[in-house]
Amino acid sequence: MNWIILVVAGLFEVAFAFCLGKAKETTGNEMYLWYAGFLVTLTMSMGLLIKATQTLPIGTAYAVWTGIGAVGTVLVGILVFKEPATFLRILFLITLIGSIVGLKAVSAH
Repeated sequence: MNWIILVVAGLFEVAFAFCLGKAKETTGNEMYLWYAGFLVTLTMSMGLLIKATQTLPIGTAYAVWTGIGAVGTVLVGILVFKEPATFLRILFLITLIGSIVGLKAVSAH
């Protein structure tokens, strides 16, 4: 169950990065709404990370959490913010995914 919580925490990390990107593109009240979304998703992400680390090894949990956030944020950047999808970016993204899966596979919990 805590692995599921950890994955959801990582998805909230992607969400707060998305909110930052959208806030950068907007002005006025809309910008403040995106920053409010950032604070909400940041709080959710951290709270779920704390919950997950009560039973999962901190080193593994933190690495998986940041990995999910990194992979998700790069994908959001490519798909939503039209960032370049170069061969090397995709290659390193795949190696990062492999590392996350590997950490989960060797985890004792």
